[in-house]
Amino acid sequence: MGAVPDGEWILVDGRHVQRVGSGEPPDADRTVELPGTTIVPGFVDAHVHLTGTGLSLGEADVASASSAGELLALARGRAVTERDAVVSLQGYDETTWDDPRLPSLAELDAACERPLVIRRIDGHVALVNSAALTFARALDADGCARSEEGPIGVVTREANRRVGRWIAEARTEHRIEELQLAAAAEAAAAGITSVHEMALPEEDGFRDVTVLLGHRSRLPVDVVPVVGSTDVARVLDLGVSAIGGDLPVDGSVGARTAALEEPYADDAGRGATYYADDVLAAFFHDAHDAGLQAGVHAIGDRAIEQVITAWERVHHALDSRERRHFRARRHRIEHFEMATPEQIERAAMLGLAVSVQPAFDAIWGHRGGLYEIALGAERARAMNRFATMLARGLTVGAGSDAPVTPLGGWPAVEAMTSHHDRDERLDRVSAFRVHTTGGAMLAHLEEKKGILAPGFHADLAAYDEDPFAAPDVSQLRPVLTASLGREVFAR
Repeated sequence: MGAVPDGEWILVDGRHVQRVGSGEPPDADRTVELPGTTIVPGFVDAHVHLTGTGLSLGEADVASASSAGELLALARGRAVTERDAVVSLQGYDETTWDDPRLPSLAELDAACERPLVIRRIDGHVALVNSAALTFARALDADGCARSEEGPIGVVTREANRRVGRWIAEARTEHRIEELQLAAAAEAAAAGITSVHEMALPEEDGFRDVTVLLGHRSRLPVDVVPVVGSTDVARVLDLGVSAIGGDLPVDGSVGARTAALEEPYADDAGRGATYYADDVLAAFFHDAHDAGLQAGVHAIGDRAIEQVITAWERVHHALDSRERRHFRARRHRIEHFEMATPEQIERAAMLGLAVSVQPAFDAIWGHRGGLYEIALGAERARAMNRFATMLARGLTVGAGSDAPVTPLGGWPAVEAMTSHHDRDERLDRVSAFRVHTTGGAMLAHLEEKKGILAPGFHADLAAYDEDPFAAPDVSQLRPVLTASLGREVFAR
């Protein structure tokens, strides 16, 4: 993927590639033999949540639950075996159940006397019992769902954020470090060498960010921190260069909180945007003036329209020289799922960059899947226009949104090559570049990451099978991963 596309050896000097070549290898202090393997640049996962991913690594049973009854049985079991003050489960997806009925508040109360929180796979919905609602002070918050009889045990929006913050505040710094390290190790085992951490202080508190900044140099993968806050001064004090990130302008399709121009197909309303137009534009303007790269989470077409319009307001207020600097900043939109062709064109004109999640399409974009159920067949077909985005000149990187989908670059590459719409599919090499060079460009690291060439970071993964010749790469795992010249995974 560099100036010498087919080399036989790589010479690494510290954290950088010194040379790539063929024939007799040069002298070195140490030689690592990898006969028969194919070495490629490491993946850049442009959208992860390390702490949440660490928590999810022990939640496979929740993800595989197939009914409300199974979910409640898991909660009862955890209540017996775990002695934590809060019984917490994560990762259910009712769209995979034959009967998508969620547990009632009475059932949640019966399953566990202690506070119980069961978070949906997308993180935008949680099931909570009465004790959790009370202790998290979520009963009076926007998003605490109610019937005529009272709360039903489902929280979204601000109520969901209060529940998340309440749980996060109980974690020790040591526990946060453990979770982040576990997630980073899982990334390295998947051939990922760099991640963009979408920190969410509104849900996890600023302590989660400061802990990460304190030990990120010791993590097995390179971490680019993006702080999901509108507090420009505080983010500047942290010494990071990117703000907003996964800060939600709307919710998710699964939670029916993504903001749509037209109602959901199952009569669940149109979702909602979380910021007034003037507030969002002011945040963008302040972040840009402060020299930060700014971004937000926008999934629905109405949310995407609000975000692009706000950026246009900022852009139009600049002179021609300032507009060139604006384009160079590559302000981001995360997800960008329901973007129309006209919105894609406007985003490209502004020089915005987008982070997409191909696994979303693989899981929910098929016929009869979540998107078709929630949006109807016509809107579902128009989701995640990957090829169109690239064709119109958008800078596109890709991420897993772990723990929403598992860490792993090759399954995401496979998802791009098998998109539900044949016209939006990419070939494997193009999809791989989105997951390497594309992610590097989103973080302004295209001169350091994405290819293996002199002066670039020694971020690489070696595979027993040639990833560009294998019939299917969805299960491909590396035999060795190196990040910044360090061997961080081997089997």
